[in-house]
Amino acid sequence: MSSITPPVIVETDEMIAGATAKDRRAPRVRRRSDRSVGASVALHATLLLATFIALFPMAWVVLSSFKPASEIRRSDIQFVVDPTLENYRKVLFDTNFPTWFLNSLVVAAFTMVIGIAMAATAGYALSRFNFPGKRGLMWVFLITQMFPVAILIVPIYTIMAKAGLIDTKASLVIAYCTVAVPFCAWMLRGYFDTIPKELDEAAALDGLGPFGTFWRVILPLARPGLAVTAFYTFLTAWGEVAYAIAFMQSDDHYTLGAGLQQFVPQFSPRWELLTAGAVLITIPAAIVFFFAQKHLVAGLTAGGTKG
Repeated sequence: MSSITPPVIVETDEMIAGATAKDRRAPRVRRRSDRSVGASVALHATLLLATFIALFPMAWVVLSSFKPASEIRRSDIQFVVDPTLENYRKVLFDTNFPTWFLNSLVVAAFTMVIGIAMAATAGYALSRFNFPGKRGLMWVFLITQMFPVAILIVPIYTIMAKAGLIDTKASLVIAYCTVAVPFCAWMLRGYFDTIPKELDEAAALDGLGPFGTFWRVILPLARPGLAVTAFYTFLTAWGEVAYAIAFMQSDDHYTLGAGLQQFVPQFSPRWELLTAGAVLITIPAAIVFFFAQKHLVAGLTAGGTKG
């Protein structure tokens, strides 16, 4: 039985020279061990300082929410003094905070659902189909993001007044969608571009139409992008103040953005109620973030590159 001898690859001088030149061109990856002690200390000190600057305001609000009103108004700084839950009791049972909270939750939920539906369908159409006015529509989406809220309030208020929607939740949902949908459509369009078009062709061969392909094939693969869209639209409606103040006129229809301003009148601010309310309104946003966090990084970076 004869044996087969594997071919021997002889490295020529040209091959060695080419490999050496390629190695020289490749950027050298700097390892953590290459950093000096002084540089490491400076880097970590900078990171700690940045973390402290970012977290201190939030920590101060949380600690202040447990202080009596007299201690919050004192000029000297003390982190924890006579902690109490009285501020939270007053906010929940002596004010209209629960009503404002429910109104904000309804507005944010409808904005999130409607925003996802509109942004996903628009993003898929921009990614997959060529139609007259496609480029113009994309430019419109971009241009709408350039105008500040202060400029848009007056024309949108006029439209809502003529439609009889002032002091209704529908006016806020529509206004918030005008802010969230263009940005989310652009973001989802970039995410849909990363999904191979061969999947659409395979679904078409199996008898699915465009909407069936979008609903049964593309959307399940776009969960990270949808999670980012849901998180963004929810926060857009949850923490907005300008439209809420302009469109809502009765206390029972206030959202949190407008209602919390009742705690800080011009001459006698109730900081103890404001801090407790500020802590409570972070809970829904934290819950949404908890369920969306595993998809956030993938959803934010997927549309950054193509190919």
